[in-house]
Amino acid sequence: MPTVTKNLLIINALVFVAGYVLKGHGVDLNNMFGLHFILASDFRIYQLFTYMFLHGGFEHLFFNMFAVWMFGRILEQVWGPKRFLFYYLVCGVGAGLCQELVQYIDYMVELAPYSRVNMGGGFIIPMEEYLNYLNTVGASGAVYGILLAFGMLFPNEQMFIFPLPVPIKAKYFVVGYAVIELLMGLTNQGGQIAHFAHLGGMLFGFLMIMYWRKKRRNEQYYY
Repeated sequence: MPTVTKNLLIINALVFVAGYVLKGHGVDLNNMFGLHFILASDFRIYQLFTYMFLHGGFEHLFFNMFAVWMFGRILEQVWGPKRFLFYYLVCGVGAGLCQELVQYIDYMVELAPYSRVNMGGGFIIPMEEYLNYLNTVGASGAVYGILLAFGMLFPNEQMFIFPLPVPIKAKYFVVGYAVIELLMGLTNQGGQIAHFAHLGGMLFGFLMIMYWRKKRRNEQYYY
Protein backbone atom coordinates (compact mmCIF):
# COMPACT_ATOMS: atom_id res chain seq x y z
CA MET A 1 0.00 0.00 0.00
CA PRO A 2 1.37 3.47 -0.86
CA THR A 3 2.85 5.43 2.05
CA VAL A 4 0.44 8.37 2.29
CA THR A 5 -2.67 6.21 1.90
CA LYS A 6 -1.42 3.83 4.60
CA ASN A 7 -0.59 6.68 6.98
CA LEU A 8 -3.96 8.36 6.44
CA LEU A 9 -5.69 5.12 7.40
CA ILE A 10 -3.49 4.71 10.48
CA ILE A 11 -3.83 8.32 11.66
CA ASN A 12 -7.62 8.36 11.28
CA ALA A 13 -7.93 5.04 13.10
CA LEU A 14 -5.64 6.17 15.95
CA VAL A 15 -7.48 9.47 16.35
CA PHE A 16 -10.79 7.61 16.49
CA VAL A 17 -9.53 5.26 19.19
CA ALA A 18 -7.99 8.16 21.12
CA GLY A 19 -11.27 10.05 20.93
CA TYR A 20 -13.16 7.06 22.29
CA VAL A 21 -10.71 6.58 25.17
CA LEU A 22 -10.44 10.25 26.09
CA LYS A 23 -14.20 10.74 26.04
CA GLY A 24 -14.37 8.36 28.97
CA HIS A 25 -12.12 10.80 30.82
CA GLY A 26 -14.20 13.85 29.99
CA VAL A 27 -12.20 15.02 26.96
CA ASP A 28 -14.18 15.46 23.73
CA LEU A 29 -11.81 15.60 20.75
CA ASN A 30 -14.65 16.16 18.32
CA ASN A 31 -15.69 19.27 20.22
CA MET A 32 -12.12 20.55 20.52
CA PHE A 33 -10.91 19.86 16.99
CA GLY A 34 -14.12 19.54 14.97
CA LEU A 35 -15.00 22.40 12.65
CA HIS A 36 -17.23 24.84 14.52
CA PHE A 37 -19.30 27.52 12.83
CA ILE A 38 -17.13 30.54 12.07
CA LEU A 39 -19.21 32.87 14.28
CA ALA A 40 -19.22 30.48 17.25
CA SER A 41 -16.99 31.18 20.23
CA ASP A 42 -15.45 27.70 19.94
CA PHE A 43 -14.28 28.25 16.35
CA ARG A 44 -10.52 28.08 15.75
CA ILE A 45 -8.82 28.43 12.37
CA TYR A 46 -6.86 25.17 12.78
CA GLN A 47 -10.17 23.28 12.88
CA LEU A 48 -10.35 23.61 9.07
CA PHE A 49 -7.52 21.10 9.04
CA THR A 50 -8.10 18.95 12.13
CA TYR A 51 -11.80 18.25 11.53
CA MET A 52 -11.04 15.90 8.62
CA PHE A 53 -9.25 13.44 10.92
CA LEU A 54 -12.24 13.06 13.24
CA HIS A 55 -15.38 10.98 12.78
CA GLY A 56 -18.81 10.68 14.34
CA GLY A 57 -18.80 6.90 14.69
CA PHE A 58 -17.23 3.67 13.50
CA GLU A 59 -19.46 3.41 10.42
CA HIS A 60 -18.55 6.95 9.42
CA LEU A 61 -14.85 6.15 9.82
CA PHE A 62 -15.06 2.79 8.06
CA PHE A 63 -16.72 3.95 4.86
CA ASN A 64 -14.49 7.01 4.54
CA MET A 65 -11.32 4.99 5.04
CA PHE A 66 -12.56 2.24 2.74
CA ALA A 67 -12.89 4.85 -0.02
CA VAL A 68 -9.42 6.22 0.78
CA TRP A 69 -7.99 2.72 0.50
CA MET A 70 -9.95 1.78 -2.62
CA PHE A 71 -9.38 4.95 -4.67
CA GLY A 72 -6.69 6.91 -2.84
CA ARG A 73 -3.98 4.29 -3.32
CA ILE A 74 -4.55 4.39 -7.09
CA LEU A 75 -4.29 8.18 -7.19
CA GLU A 76 -1.15 8.09 -5.08
CA GLN A 77 0.44 5.60 -7.46
CA VAL A 78 -0.38 7.89 -10.40
CA TRP A 79 0.46 11.26 -8.82
CA GLY A 80 3.06 10.32 -6.25
CA PRO A 81 2.80 10.83 -2.47
CA LYS A 82 3.42 14.60 -2.29
CA ARG A 83 0.84 15.59 -4.88
CA PHE A 84 -1.71 13.14 -3.55
CA LEU A 85 -1.35 14.37 0.03
CA PHE A 86 -1.57 18.00 -1.10
CA TYR A 87 -4.70 17.21 -3.11
CA TYR A 88 -6.28 15.36 -0.19
CA LEU A 89 -5.69 18.22 2.23
CA VAL A 90 -6.84 20.90 -0.21
CA CYS A 91 -10.10 19.03 -0.82
CA GLY A 92 -10.62 18.62 2.92
CA VAL A 93 -9.97 22.28 3.71
CA GLY A 94 -12.04 23.36 0.71
CA ALA A 95 -14.94 21.22 1.89
CA GLY A 96 -14.71 22.88 5.30
CA LEU A 97 -14.76 26.35 3.75
CA CYS A 98 -17.87 25.48 1.73
CA GLN A 99 -19.55 24.10 4.84
CA GLU A 100 -18.78 27.34 6.68
CA LEU A 101 -20.20 29.40 3.80
CA VAL A 102 -23.45 27.41 3.69
CA GLN A 103 -23.85 27.62 7.46
CA TYR A 104 -23.23 31.37 7.34
CA ILE A 105 -25.89 31.84 4.66
CA ASP A 106 -28.37 29.76 6.68
CA TYR A 107 -27.57 31.79 9.78
CA MET A 108 -28.04 35.13 8.03
CA VAL A 109 -31.31 34.04 6.40
CA GLU A 110 -32.94 32.23 9.31
CA LEU A 111 -31.25 32.95 12.65
CA ALA A 112 -29.56 36.36 12.64
CA PRO A 113 -32.61 38.31 13.87
CA TYR A 114 -32.97 36.13 16.99
CA SER A 115 -31.08 35.99 20.26
CA ARG A 116 -32.39 32.59 21.36
CA VAL A 117 -33.22 29.27 19.71
CA ASN A 118 -36.05 26.90 20.54
CA MET A 119 -34.59 23.37 20.59
CA GLY A 120 -38.02 21.78 21.03
CA GLY A 121 -39.94 20.62 24.05
CA GLY A 122 -39.84 24.10 25.50
CA PHE A 123 -36.04 23.98 25.74
CA ILE A 124 -34.69 27.41 24.73
CA ILE A 125 -31.00 28.29 24.64
CA PRO A 126 -29.08 31.51 23.88
CA MET A 127 -27.90 31.93 20.29
CA GLU A 128 -24.26 31.96 21.42
CA GLU A 129 -24.68 28.48 22.88
CA TYR A 130 -26.58 27.17 19.86
CA LEU A 131 -23.87 28.25 17.41
CA ASN A 132 -21.35 26.04 19.20
CA TYR A 133 -23.54 23.04 18.42
CA LEU A 134 -22.82 23.55 14.70
CA ASN A 135 -19.81 21.26 14.51
CA THR A 136 -18.58 19.29 11.48
CA VAL A 137 -16.28 16.25 11.54
CA GLY A 138 -15.14 13.70 8.98
CA ALA A 139 -12.91 13.09 5.99
CA SER A 140 -15.87 12.95 3.60
CA GLY A 141 -14.99 16.20 1.82
CA ALA A 142 -11.50 14.89 1.03
CA VAL A 143 -12.98 11.51 0.09
CA TYR A 144 -15.40 13.07 -2.38
CA GLY A 145 -12.44 14.90 -3.88
CA ILE A 146 -10.74 11.53 -4.30
CA LEU A 147 -13.84 10.09 -6.00
CA LEU A 148 -13.94 13.02 -8.39
CA ALA A 149 -10.25 12.64 -9.23
CA PHE A 150 -10.69 8.93 -9.95
CA GLY A 151 -13.61 9.71 -12.25
CA MET A 152 -11.59 12.35 -14.10
CA LEU A 153 -8.42 10.27 -14.42
CA PHE A 154 -10.17 7.00 -15.26
CA PRO A 155 -13.54 8.11 -16.71
CA ASN A 156 -14.28 4.87 -18.55
CA GLU A 157 -13.22 2.48 -15.79
CA GLN A 158 -16.03 0.01 -15.10
CA MET A 159 -17.20 -0.07 -11.49
CA PHE A 160 -19.55 -2.45 -9.73
CA ILE A 161 -21.66 -0.44 -7.28
CA PHE A 162 -24.13 -2.18 -4.97
CA PRO A 163 -27.07 -2.58 -5.56
CA LEU A 164 -26.76 -1.90 -9.32
CA PRO A 165 -26.85 -5.20 -11.26
CA VAL A 166 -24.52 -3.96 -14.01
CA PRO A 167 -21.18 -2.11 -13.99
CA ILE A 168 -21.14 1.66 -14.42
CA LYS A 169 -18.39 3.87 -15.82
CA ALA A 170 -16.52 5.94 -13.24
CA LYS A 171 -17.50 9.25 -14.84
CA TYR A 172 -21.21 8.46 -14.54
CA PHE A 173 -20.73 7.25 -10.99
CA VAL A 174 -19.11 10.55 -9.99
CA VAL A 175 -21.69 12.71 -11.77
CA GLY A 176 -24.51 10.69 -10.21
CA TYR A 177 -23.05 11.09 -6.73
CA ALA A 178 -22.66 14.84 -7.23
CA VAL A 179 -26.27 15.22 -8.39
CA ILE A 180 -27.56 13.20 -5.44
CA GLU A 181 -25.55 15.29 -2.98
CA LEU A 182 -26.79 18.52 -4.55
CA LEU A 183 -30.44 17.43 -4.45
CA MET A 184 -30.18 16.21 -0.86
CA GLY A 185 -28.44 19.41 0.17
CA LEU A 186 -31.05 21.64 -1.47
CA THR A 187 -33.94 19.66 -0.01
CA ASN A 188 -32.27 19.41 3.40
CA GLN A 189 -32.44 15.62 3.47
CA GLY A 190 -30.04 13.23 5.14
CA GLY A 191 -30.17 14.52 8.70
CA GLN A 192 -26.82 15.80 9.94
CA ILE A 193 -24.90 14.93 6.75
CA ALA A 194 -22.92 17.90 5.38
CA HIS A 195 -23.87 17.53 1.72
CA PHE A 196 -22.42 20.85 0.66
CA ALA A 197 -19.11 19.97 2.30
CA HIS A 198 -19.03 16.88 0.08
CA LEU A 199 -19.71 19.04 -2.95
CA GLY A 200 -17.07 21.49 -1.75
CA GLY A 201 -14.47 18.73 -1.71
CA MET A 202 -15.43 17.86 -5.29
CA LEU A 203 -15.33 21.50 -6.36
CA PHE A 204 -11.87 22.16 -4.97
CA GLY A 205 -10.66 18.85 -6.40
CA PHE A 206 -11.99 19.77 -9.84
CA LEU A 207 -10.32 23.19 -9.73
CA MET A 208 -7.02 21.65 -8.62
CA ILE A 209 -7.01 19.02 -11.37
CA MET A 210 -7.93 21.57 -14.06
CA TYR A 211 -5.13 23.85 -12.85
CA TRP A 212 -2.61 21.01 -13.03
CA ARG A 213 -3.78 20.06 -16.51
CA LYS A 214 -3.53 23.63 -17.76
CA LYS A 215 -0.08 24.02 -16.22
CA ARG A 216 1.11 20.79 -17.85
CA ARG A 217 -0.18 21.86 -21.27
CA ASN A 218 1.56 25.21 -20.94
CA GLU A 219 4.83 23.57 -19.96
CA GLN A 220 4.64 21.15 -22.89
CA TYR A 221 3.91 24.01 -25.27
CA TYR A 222 6.81 26.06 -23.89
CA TYR A 223 9.33 23.28 -24.31
